[in-house]
Amino acid sequence: MRALILPESYDDLLLTPEWQRKREKILQRDGYRCLSCNSSRSLQVHHRQYIYDTAKARFKAPWDYDDLNLITLCDTCHSKGHELYEVPKFNI
Repeated sequence: MRALILPESYDDLLLTPEWQRKREKILQRDGYRCLSCNSSRSLQVHHRQYIYDTAKARFKAPWDYDDLNLITLCDTCHSKGHELYEVPKFNI
């Protein structure tokens, strides 16, 4: 795994080959469908939680999360989810 060099924005991390591989794995697992509305358009992979490593003073890299903490959503459902709910953040 690639060492996380700061400062990188979260958006920059989502462009890395590590995230692209993880994203593709989750999309494939979920049948290239939004698990909320079943759409196949504008798909994104959503983190169900974020983990902050207090010893390293940084969040876990997006691709280092267990597959069970990732879900395929379309852009609309992803946006609605963030409007309605706050993604839990855990310190380890």
